[in-house]
Amino acid sequence: MALATVWNYCVPLTLLTACLLHTARCQAVQAENVTVMEGGTAHISCRLQNYDGSIVVIQNPRRQTLFFNGTRALKDDRFQMVLFTPRLVRITLTNVSVSDEGGYFCQLYTDATHHQVATLSVLVPPETPAVEVKQEAVEGGEVELSCVSPRSKPAATLRWMRNGREIPGVVSQQDSGKTFSVSSTIRIPVERKDNGAALSCEAFHQALNGQKRIRHYRLDVYFAPTVRIVPPTGILREGDSLSLTCSVTGNPLPRNIQWSKINDTLPERAEISGPTFQISRLSQSHNGTYLCQAQNNYGRAADHYTLLVYENVSVTTTQPNTTQPTVLRPATPTLLTPGFAPNPTDPGAVVETHSAVPYAVIGGVLALLVFTVICVLIVTIWCSVRQKGSYRTREPILAWY
Repeated sequence: MALATVWNYCVPLTLLTACLLHTARCQAVQAENVTVMEGGTAHISCRLQNYDGSIVVIQNPRRQTLFFNGTRALKDDRFQMVLFTPRLVRITLTNVSVSDEGGYFCQLYTDATHHQVATLSVLVPPETPAVEVKQEAVEGGEVELSCVSPRSKPAATLRWMRNGREIPGVVSQQDSGKTFSVSSTIRIPVERKDNGAALSCEAFHQALNGQKRIRHYRLDVYFAPTVRIVPPTGILREGDSLSLTCSVTGNPLPRNIQWSKINDTLPERAEISGPTFQISRLSQSHNGTYLCQAQNNYGRAADHYTLLVYENVSVTTTQPNTTQPTVLRPATPTLLTPGFAPNPTDPGAVVETHSAVPYAVIGGVLALLVFTVICVLIVTIWCSVRQKGSYRTREPILAWY
């Protein structure tokens, strides 16, 4: 509180001289300035000097008399006389408003009228500011945001913040009688990744004693949808079940998800529940490309999945005292090494099998037969050559005889 220490000691100078000649003590009045927040209580005091019982009058800024020597003169219950002594006169004003602001007169009526003015100042702290969106935030564009403090006195200071950093804004201010309306406007580019970004507008004011009023705002960025089909794992065979999930993003999030089959109608056994597409007991007639589509006000997106169902093939293998049951094989042919066959528990693997005629025995017999034939040929050739030699050596002897 500022203190107005102006003393009206026998003014003008001739009055002061008269006071001194008559050895009389001059009376004076002193007032104190008051600052209070709107809605609070103001204490207005008038200090008296050398008071001898003269008339004391307190008036409001419109020069209406509030109290006359401690007696209420104006019918306003917000004003109360709380103290009247030869040294101090004090009144209170409750539920203060900006209309109560101004100078309150403390008057002392003696041979001359002396008065002092107690200035009442009213502070209006800002409420939590509001955020106004000037236009929608659309991916690839800009968003304009305004932080508004509609009423304060004196004018509040506004500041935009994002991730601990200040965003400079364009500040505008308007007078509304004795109060002020303040706004701070920012324009920022936005992308899809900015959706949900946290911003805040802070209001500072001397009436808040170092505190601040904060309005938090979460950025809402609109963008076209994206679609991705989550495929099943592993190979699908006849009789299996198919389950596809269509994962969709977008703002706003598309409510309707459409499933279709390219160049064909959906199978009769197909079941659709929102983003989920299912077919039980698959067959090769279900092969084809399936499409998931989603749309919002900002665009359309789609994804596809190509279904390939493998057939079941019957394969019979012979084992001692047992016969292998039917097993599953892919529709595409698989080359099997002799002596190996599909594993009934795992159609993708092969296991060794035992034939009714051992291959090792057959091979041994064939080798023995080949060896015997070769030996016979060798003996035959040798005998033939020897007989021809004996005939040539005997021919001259027969001629001599």
